[in-house]
Amino acid sequence: MTRTLRTAVATATAFVALTLCAAPGARAHDAFDPKPGADGAGDPLFPTLGNGGYDVLHYDLSFDFTPVTYDFSGVMKIYATATQDLSSFNLDIDSLAVDEVKVNGKAATWAVSLGKSGQELTVTPARALHDHLPFVVTVAYRGNGKTKPVGAPGWRYMSDGGFVSAAQASRADTFAPVNDTTRDKATWSFHLTAPDGWTPAANGTLLGSRAAAGSADPRTTWDFVLGSRMAPELLGISVARQTMLTGDGPHGIRLRHYVPADQVATYQPIVEQTGEQIEWLEQTLGVRFPFSTYGMQIVRDGYGDALENQTLSLFGPGWFKNAATSRTYTNVMIHELTHQWFGDSVTPTTWQSAWLNEGPAVYYAALWADQQGFSSMEEKMRTAYAKLDAVRKTDGPPGLPTALGGFNIYDGAAVTLYALRQQIGQEDFDAVITSWLVKHRGGNADTQDFIDNAVEVTDDPTLRPFLEDWLFSTENPPMPGHPDWT
Repeated sequence: MTRTLRTAVATATAFVALTLCAAPGARAHDAFDPKPGADGAGDPLFPTLGNGGYDVLHYDLSFDFTPVTYDFSGVMKIYATATQDLSSFNLDIDSLAVDEVKVNGKAATWAVSLGKSGQELTVTPARALHDHLPFVVTVAYRGNGKTKPVGAPGWRYMSDGGFVSAAQASRADTFAPVNDTTRDKATWSFHLTAPDGWTPAANGTLLGSRAAAGSADPRTTWDFVLGSRMAPELLGISVARQTMLTGDGPHGIRLRHYVPADQVATYQPIVEQTGEQIEWLEQTLGVRFPFSTYGMQIVRDGYGDALENQTLSLFGPGWFKNAATSRTYTNVMIHELTHQWFGDSVTPTTWQSAWLNEGPAVYYAALWADQQGFSSMEEKMRTAYAKLDAVRKTDGPPGLPTALGGFNIYDGAAVTLYALRQQIGQEDFDAVITSWLVKHRGGNADTQDFIDNAVEVTDDPTLRPFLEDWLFSTENPPMPGHPDWT
């Protein structure tokens, strides 16, 4: 057992001991008044996503997957702290068959009901929970990855019989019970079991593998730990015929990439560029990479997008089909890598502030493309500026989108950052970005926090109405330095 794993086990043991030994009267000076926790976190775009009444500190997921058939079983242990006196609380699930629920080691009653974005697992512990005290929830469950979920799918299927998770924004609950809100970040450990010959992957650092006990066929369990807090929507787990490639990044960052086992020669030259890209972004942003490990996961098929799963970005193969003749595919690598700072380390408090994820990712990918000679950043911004005015009226401005995935929170948000740079100059712009990433590293922040930070760093109160106009107006403001842009 490695030191990291021993530390994690010791911490969990101490947590359980504290939970079970804490006296019910620990806060006797307050009236004990248990009530159900909220069945939603109140996100403006996903009001019923996530839950209230508790704060998750750590997820420990054991997940046993059978390729081809897509059958799986799991045990999720959730270490949390109550934020109110709780008579019951909810977890987000979707299409999972629950077998047993325990709270602090004792059987709890539970019920599954239909939610607006999936399903709700309502848990009633044998004894009500006290505000500010820790507790442990254990949920044993099973399912099949091909089951049609109530909400959108989170599973992506590969022709080899494996899978990969694409959970953003609300689909982590198709793999395990979670508190699926951006504002409840926690550390994670994973124990992924699969038949021998199949390779699991997960967020964080691989601690090792071991023979799985109690199975009729030879199976191996792979243990991973993620010591940096992560929102459930950034869950990145998979089982496939894949090969792990390792390397060293700047100042000791551990690089590990997963590529199809029969396509190593194709993808190795691509993933090996990651280290220099991290160096470029560190120099550009003025902030070191926020995690101890990073890598790319390139799937053989079954997925066509790209996604910033924390420490392990996910890519469909289509991004690299012209890799032999062009390096423009590096733009998407920079986009997802930028998200490790914007979205993964600094996570929006609600999805209404998603422009804080996508705007910087588009902006810095455009800057990379410009410096590499692929395309002009100014022309990209000019084109996006012209399109954004109409989009503001149909899909909302960058800071008030009516839904996720639109031009407004991607290119429109990048145009907003470009306008800020035009307004205050490169030096102050860099200072705003650097301070933002340092101030909120590992936490949550929203649009108002960004505006406050820009005003504070520049000592320029006029930036408040300037940014509010760019982020909330239904019409494009004039572009500083470009009076001819319409």
